Amino acid sequence: MLGKRFNRMAIGSVAGVMLMAVAACGGSGGGTTASEAPSSAGASSEASKGGLKVGLAFDVGGRGDKSFNDAAYAGLEKAKTDLSADIKELSPAADGSNRGDLLRQLADAGYNPIIGVGFAYGDDIKKTAAEYPDIQFAVVDSASNGPNVTGLLFAEEQGSYLAGVAAATKSKSNHVGFVGGVENDLIKKFEAGFVAGVKSVKPDAKIDIKYLTPDGDFTGFKAPDKGKVAAEKMYQDGADIVYHASGDSGLGVFQAAAAAKKKAIGVDSDQRQTVKETDLQGVIMTSMLKRVDVGVFEFIKAFQGGAKGGSNITYDLKVDGVGLSTTGGEIEDIKDKLDAAKKDIVDGKITVPSKP
Repeated sequence: MLGKRFNRMAIGSVAGVMLMAVAACGGSGGGTTASEAPSSAGASSEASKGGLKVGLAFDVGGRGDKSFNDAAYAGLEKAKTDLSADIKELSPAADGSNRGDLLRQLADAGYNPIIGVGFAYGDDIKKTAAEYPDIQFAVVDSASNGPNVTGLLFAEEQGSYLAGVAAATKSKSNHVGFVGGVENDLIKKFEAGFVAGVKSVKPDAKIDIKYLTPDGDFTGFKAPDKGKVAAEKMYQDGADIVYHASGDSGLGVFQAAAAAKKKAIGVDSDQRQTVKETDLQGVIMTSMLKRVDVGVFEFIKAFQGGAKGGSNITYDLKVDGVGLSTTGGEIEDIKDKLDAAKKDIVDGKITVPSKP
């Protein structure tokens, strides 16, 4: 069941989600989906001391973005509640220039494991992990690049495909839009999946696409004013539903949707629940859920059980690592169509593109 299962699923309940215990395999190691990763045996030296200290370094925007970072924090907070972990989170400067410093601060303070939220931590994690070989690291949205680094990856294109199916089915104008925060390979996965999903339902649909900043300029994830301007133009041109993958900039998309009396699709978290502005909640038809909370929590839980790094774990539709929220009930009437699309992807009948 596509929607209700997501809303009621507790963090960490994804069937079979355990990190692969790979000892000293080096490099990026092998990849696996979360459902295929075996559990590890034994207890880590850190856990055996009874001192589970988990550090997390946010991406640009930090805690409170109602999206990607907040999803990661939900997993960290669950580790505190369920695993009695001592937790610490740090946020980078606006330009993200001190990511490496944050990781070293956590390492020097005795935190193990340490998680970097976002692909931009890839190089910094690689360097820091080499400096602290006895500490386990994880990086969200970037592949493992060391024997003590776990890559937590997500099939964003698959969840975005379902968002595209929903948008095309619900659109009355045969015209939808996509707002991306930064024009890089990761966000292009969202675009590619969304466009494919829309076209699967309405091949002749018009799709407006706008990125807020070029690759390398991460301010696009924290620019609600730019998100609003981009979405306003799409609504004025006839789009009636706009999907965003732009972090905190999505607030501007929702504001534009409210002003135009149109609909929007959120991202990462169930944004109809996380957006505090009550006048904006109703414009969010659904959100593409990216279960960063699950990935973070399961990594911590597996570390406590003795798992080591050097591998990648992919959270896809097969393990409900991505999907759609159903808060508000606005996609309940098309549930059968969404379930069918999900099944075809899981069964391999549909291969969703990851590049536009």
